[in-house]
Amino acid sequence: MSLDAALTEARRQVEICNACRYCEGYCAVFPAITRERDFADGDITQLASLCHNCRGCYCACQYTEPHEFALNLPAALAEVRVESWERFALGQPIARLFQKSGVALAAALVVGIAILFWALAAFTPESGEGFYAYLSHAAMVAIFAPAFLFPLAAIGVGLNRYWRAVGGTRITLAHLKPAFTDAANMKNLSGGAAKGCNFEKEDRYTNGRRHAHHAVMYGFLLCLASTSSGTVLHYAFDMQAPYGFFSVPKLLGIPGGVLLTVGAVALMWLKTKADPELGAPSVWGGEMAFVALLGATGATGLALYAATGTAFLSPLLALHLGTVLAFFLTTPYSKMVHGFYRLAALIRDSQVQSR
Repeated sequence: MSLDAALTEARRQVEICNACRYCEGYCAVFPAITRERDFADGDITQLASLCHNCRGCYCACQYTEPHEFALNLPAALAEVRVESWERFALGQPIARLFQKSGVALAAALVVGIAILFWALAAFTPESGEGFYAYLSHAAMVAIFAPAFLFPLAAIGVGLNRYWRAVGGTRITLAHLKPAFTDAANMKNLSGGAAKGCNFEKEDRYTNGRRHAHHAVMYGFLLCLASTSSGTVLHYAFDMQAPYGFFSVPKLLGIPGGVLLTVGAVALMWLKTKADPELGAPSVWGGEMAFVALLGATGATGLALYAATGTAFLSPLLALHLGTVLAFFLTTPYSKMVHGFYRLAALIRDSQVQSR
């Protein structure tokens, strides 16, 4: 479906929802709908990123098929969401490829691992401890600094395009606080209510998806904090890896890896139980492959730590770093980018509410 067609269908459904207003007490999408009379393309794009696909509105709706209105708002907004992410991305064909193809993500993983195996063979240092006995710190920085900074720049370009499309204005602290609060507790993954959403059990409420997202998000943040603390220790205090179990990087990284792995496995399992027709079916494979890549990042990191001091350290180092490399490079074009856009949508919603 083209973006124009997706916008047209979503607008039709949103206008019916605005007339009905039965779901007004649901997630942030419906209060946002009721604040408008007409819906420009930017308004629909904002609603699409504000939607967390909890599917509660679909289960409550009296106008779904076989009614002639044939409403399926979660799917309509999901189509707009995917198409808009591709349109805003720096390198649209690449975004389209990774959003919709699990094979492409798998290929990126293979290439990333191959690069790291090559690096281990070509840049083995004469001395060093732990990981640095196989790949020098300078070589790691040379490989991963561009792989981290380029995706951040690409995401920044996409967010700037999104912000202009939805009419975003200057951001203040008053806009950030409610947005980050909602993002931190994932309020909209429970349909805006503590009883849960209908993602995997249709008309039965469950918080399973919300809890799995919590595990993934906080696990990822802990892993990022672990890496950041190691960087600070290395450059600011001249304390080089490897670090002991009770060091800050390990105390952050190990629980982070566990949460990331368990959360990703739970999300994959829940996704197999959910109806793909209530989302964007064309990107199902790409989304599943991305979650698998995310889980593999955590799992290989834990395996690498467990293999310290053994003959498995070198191949596991290549496997883990290759997985991380693939994850970073595909971040602007995979489902990972949804976190940035949904946070931006929450900030924009906070701005509109404060007018």
